[in-house]
Amino acid sequence: MIDECHLLWGYLLGYAWGRTDERIEIPLKNEKERQTYYGALDYQSKEFIVQEYKSGNTKNTIEFIKYLQQRRPGKKLAIFWHRASYHNSQEFREYLVTINQDLAEEEWLINCTKFAPNALEQNPIEDI
Repeated sequence: MIDECHLLWGYLLGYAWGRTDERIEIPLKNEKERQTYYGALDYQSKEFIVQEYKSGNTKNTIEFIKYLQQRRPGKKLAIFWHRASYHNSQEFREYLVTINQDLAEEEWLINCTKFAPNALEQNPIEDI
């Protein structure tokens, strides 16, 4: 499961992954800029992987997927995430075609599934 978290300058309260009954404080490195984190939950090992990026966009999404591939060499990735526009951009779809080449769907190295629109409860990463 993958999601992004954004911390913005000027927010008194932001949002981050965490338990709803615990306050999470994250110091801002640069109060005039936005901080973005991509996070992935390996559902089998329960490992949570986090990487910082300048923004949530197609380029950084592809970089994060490449990072996950490096963390799991030779493994197929089944990715479940929300419907951000950059998760379905032309550039990202072309990246998937390059990775999955001419493989049959059941042999794809990366398979992406989107959660229903506005269904945060479907993504376990929201509870982390």
